[in-house]
Amino acid sequence: MAEVAAPRFVIGTAGHIDHGKTSLIRALTGVDLDALPEEKARGITIALGFTHAALPGGRVVSFIDVPGHEKLVRTMVAGASGFDAALLCVSAVEGVMPQTREHIAILDLLGVRRGVVALTMCDLVDAETRALARLDVEEALAGTALAGVEVVETAAGPAPAGLDALRAALADLPDAARPAAGPFWLPVDRCFVQRGFGTIVTGTVRDGTLSDGDEVRVLPAGLKARVRGIEVHGARVGGTRAGWRTALNLAGVERDDLARGQVIVRAGELEPTAIADVRVRALGTAPPLESGVRVRVLAGTAEEMGVLDLLGEDALWPGGQALAQLRLDAPMVLPEGEPFILRRESPVETLGGGRVLDPSAPRARRRDHARVRAELAAVEAGERGVLLDRAGDAGLSAAEARRRGLAGAVLGDRVVAPARVAGLEAAFLAALRAWHTESPLASGAPRRALHRGTLAALSERAYDALIQRAAAAGAAVVDGPRVRAPEFAVRLGPAEQARLDALRAGVEAAGLEGPDWAGLAAAEPALLQLLLEAGAVQKVGDHALSRPALDGLAAAVRGWFCAHDTLTPADFKELTGLSRRHAIPLLEWLDAQRITLRDGDLRRLRPPDAPRV
Repeated sequence: MAEVAAPRFVIGTAGHIDHGKTSLIRALTGVDLDALPEEKARGITIALGFTHAALPGGRVVSFIDVPGHEKLVRTMVAGASGFDAALLCVSAVEGVMPQTREHIAILDLLGVRRGVVALTMCDLVDAETRALARLDVEEALAGTALAGVEVVETAAGPAPAGLDALRAALADLPDAARPAAGPFWLPVDRCFVQRGFGTIVTGTVRDGTLSDGDEVRVLPAGLKARVRGIEVHGARVGGTRAGWRTALNLAGVERDDLARGQVIVRAGELEPTAIADVRVRALGTAPPLESGVRVRVLAGTAEEMGVLDLLGEDALWPGGQALAQLRLDAPMVLPEGEPFILRRESPVETLGGGRVLDPSAPRARRRDHARVRAELAAVEAGERGVLLDRAGDAGLSAAEARRRGLAGAVLGDRVVAPARVAGLEAAFLAALRAWHTESPLASGAPRRALHRGTLAALSERAYDALIQRAAAAGAAVVDGPRVRAPEFAVRLGPAEQARLDALRAGVEAAGLEGPDWAGLAAAEPALLQLLLEAGAVQKVGDHALSRPALDGLAAAVRGWFCAHDTLTPADFKELTGLSRRHAIPLLEWLDAQRITLRDGDLRRLRPPDAPRV
């Protein structure tokens, strides 16, 4: 299996339409990324294009060529979300144009802080025009994350110029820190079927690592799949990691199940969200944004409609910042810290963007805005424990808490704020005491019967862990499927004791035929349960049988086998005097008690070491 050269570095183009992005990539790499017939016919980039090349010094880079047309900004954002650095292309003939400014704004909002400007088509203008274009670029970048980046004059026409200088500038860009300790996730930017292989998805790995053969999920759809092949830069590899342009061959899903905007994750490590608290920033050119405005949310390679609810403010003014809550029409994968872009619903234009502060946010009502603002301000100040408390009684999954660096009390498969655990324990013990009050003849509460009310927020594993926590502290006693307070005991009054004795005597008097279980359970459910737990009665088929009757039956059957090798149904009916309706359930009970072993229509005495069947 091929080794992949390192380090990885993803460089994406940006700039106005017809400013030479694709021509420049072709000149640098020899690959024409306008591959679609429509792109050939129209002379513009419509879809994302990908290739790679080695730069001076051995750095291997991936190039993502994005469209420059204003109607294709969504596609541009899908590519830019995976950039380590930008190659901003500006024509020396036209200078900075509207789409140049929008692309610069998007790169700034997405946090792209490394880049080079390629001043293209320099062979078509004189030195004075080139100098004016350079000043135009520097002014457009002032105040953004890309201010001060190197500007290289180039030409990609019949007489190429400046390409070596551009390669050197790209090679000198500082490495991008791509930690791979978090959960694996890859936003899908392409999906297709390759003959002989099956379903393929591609994208830039945002975090974590993945190995060939791993089980994955497709979010937000929740589909399960298995990786059966990984390629990086056309080479088959055994695994991939953060920052690598990657193709995954997936088994278990069809091409029609997949689309750009979905995310590939390792099972159990990330979940989609429909509500996220964010820090949002409006572009200086954007109109005022009123709280409650509908917006297009672009994150990773996905786009979804939603509502921007400003927290404590009526409007966000051009160039301003605010804390806000995004409520999406459909879930998206929005990890903490993930950048996003906001665009107007109609007419479509970029309004601003921001970063996710809490992807597990509860819905904020207007009356909650002041409290939520204070919580988010604390989070931004580094008080990360607030995030765990905001997750409520349900807490966070262990994987999410680990990914977000949040420590708390572990309850089964959830991590909960320590201050909430005491409240949950108190709620459980209060529910247990209420059960004893309402059901004084029950020896304990069925464990699942108390998984309601406040405790319903807990997963089953977290709820079970809460019970074990109470038991370990001596606050509860677990007895099989039931739980009780340690001081609780069933106490029968004279009338109840008389009813219990009458119930036991009635069952014993019925012998092996036994009374109807359902009838007894309807008449005396609590007392019947007490007899069942004490072993005084047992349910056999649809009837209640006493322990003495069953012990007598077992002794009679063992006595039968002292003189016989087999027992037929007819023999059993003769032995017990029972009808077939009563005999068959008792024969099955004998089998279940490992007294007899069925052999066709016959029974034999079960040897002590006979295996279970």
